[in-house]
Amino acid sequence: MRPTQFFCYITTNPTKTVLYVGATNNLPQRLIEHYLNRGLKSTFAGRYNCHYLLYFEVFKKASEALT
Repeated sequence: MRPTQFFCYITTNPTKTVLYVGATNNLPQRLIEHYLNRGLKSTFAGRYNCHYLLYFEVFKKASEALT
């Protein structure tokens, strides 16, 4: 069994004018969700089309990723 990992990540929009910072334990799935939500006004990342990954870091604890 693989140890649990937590990620802090930054995404941006196509014109690179907006940043979104998030934390998750499943980065590939979260990026898919951001992509599928593009254009949705009910979410920040969707409203601003923030689905391009710029950066991420891996942590052992969720609290570290959130910090």
